[in-house]
Amino acid sequence: MSLELRRRILSGIVMMAVTLIATWAGGVSFRGFSALIAVLVYYEWSRMTRLSEVDFRGNALGWLAVVSVAVNLIVGDEGMGVPLAGGFTLTAILLIAVRGGSGWLPAGIAYSAFSGISLAAIRGADEPGFVAMLFVFAVVWATDILAYFVGRALRGPKLAPRISPGKTWSGAIGGTVSGIAAGCLVSLAFFPSLSLRTAILAFSLSVASQVGDLFESFIKRRFGVKDSSHLIPGHGGVMDRVDGLVFAGFAAFLLAIMHAAWSEEGGTSVAAFLFGL
Repeated sequence: MSLELRRRILSGIVMMAVTLIATWAGGVSFRGFSALIAVLVYYEWSRMTRLSEVDFRGNALGWLAVVSVAVNLIVGDEGMGVPLAGGFTLTAILLIAVRGGSGWLPAGIAYSAFSGISLAAIRGADEPGFVAMLFVFAVVWATDILAYFVGRALRGPKLAPRISPGKTWSGAIGGTVSGIAAGCLVSLAFFPSLSLRTAILAFSLSVASQVGDLFESFIKRRFGVKDSSHLIPGHGGVMDRVDGLVFAGFAAFLLAIMHAAWSEEGGTSVAAFLFGL
């Protein structure tokens, strides 16, 4: 076994252990974990898009935005998270409209801030939130792992050759089927029955996860970088590891909000939405 492979395996074990421990602990531990992800994602985003070089003042606003959202997550003021992130994103858009600048600034604020907000909202503070977070992890991880192995085994037509030449339709379909199965198994492990809604949502989150993976591949190809950073030995950067999770988490969060608004069930948790509680 090569040194690089050993580093990759060890890093993967450590990352999974930290993630699952924080998820099990919940509370300030998981909120801090979500805040850290938001900050590191913005660091890598600004680094890849060279915001500090092309728009130094804008990048300072971006850091103020993400740190403010991170602090808000840690103190647990959930009601302010979305308005805070949305307000900073809108401010960045207006500043660019007035004085010019990089469109990657508001995109980076929204991408990183809502990464942390959605994860914290899914986990919540109760046991259903713990199950909901495991559900999202299971769907994303199963999708990612099986898409890789099925794609390598079956090959076939490319999914998006201009963005990510290695991805195939066979891998995407295999990953989606695996993601649905993993999500359903998590649901059945904690609840006596499986609703059609849960299976449909597992499908939706699996697709969102793969879109997130392609989105990060597009950014890296656009700016000519191989990895988002070198923060994680053998794995590249944080964005390289959470790209699918970010999109799946935000999809679950957004769908839960839309469902609550449509059904007039104010305050419905993401877990209640996912499992029809």
